[in-house]
Amino acid sequence: MVNFIKKILPRWLKNMITSFFYGWSGNYKTWEEARAKCSGYDSHVILEKVKRSVLQVKEGIAAYERDSVIFDKIHYSYPLLASLMWIATQKGRRLNVLDFGGSLGSTYFQNKTFFDPLEEVNWCIVEQPDFVKTGNECFTDQRLHFFYSIEECFKLYQIDLVLLSSVLQYLEKPYSLLNQIISTGVDYIIVDRTPFIQNRDRITIQKVNPKIYNGSYPCWFFSEAEFLEKMKGHYCKLLEFEALDKANIPSEYKGYLFRRNLIP
Repeated sequence: MVNFIKKILPRWLKNMITSFFYGWSGNYKTWEEARAKCSGYDSHVILEKVKRSVLQVKEGIAAYERDSVIFDKIHYSYPLLASLMWIATQKGRRLNVLDFGGSLGSTYFQNKTFFDPLEEVNWCIVEQPDFVKTGNECFTDQRLHFFYSIEECFKLYQIDLVLLSSVLQYLEKPYSLLNQIISTGVDYIIVDRTPFIQNRDRITIQKVNPKIYNGSYPCWFFSEAEFLEKMKGHYCKLLEFEALDKANIPSEYKGYLFRRNLIP
């Protein structure tokens, strides 16, 4: 009966009903205002769930993990994969990536089959301290590395590409991070799984589906025009693509491949 009702309800009504329980809602003036109305989350519980899921992928028990959820087949983002492999061809079959907020290697393991034949791969993840500690204990190898900061990573590796996948919207000051990355002069930036709207930047609260874990926290929806304008002076847009995610408020999750201006 429940499934039948879901099928006949119009999408806008399903989105409205869903938003009462989980999803995105609100339009807050400041990050602090939104955060004060959030329950937060138990980071230790999330870390342990992610760790268990990624270990299953690493050991071949599960095919794919995203946001701690495991799947029996890989859901590829082919524009992202094509961008990564294209950059590798520009760099002599070498791929040196800083994956900011990359969890315990979700994107790396998702695309590992395609990375394996490359001459060189250094997939460097910058994450929260507990994730870095767990990553170094359980997942680091000759190609997968974990760091506490961008500076630490750049000291050890000649990074060609920074990947920002489903991360900017969860930062209090996303443009500060973006400016920091731009200041490194890295050749390529990929932004993926990021929500954009046609109006001004909007701060919402995201309530996580309890099937994943219990929690709520602030989340940005970015003005696409303003975001692209900030990139224009430093990077040119090579590719724009639809991302995997969806939200229950009017928006588009997108990805972009940017190349630094004046690359020789």
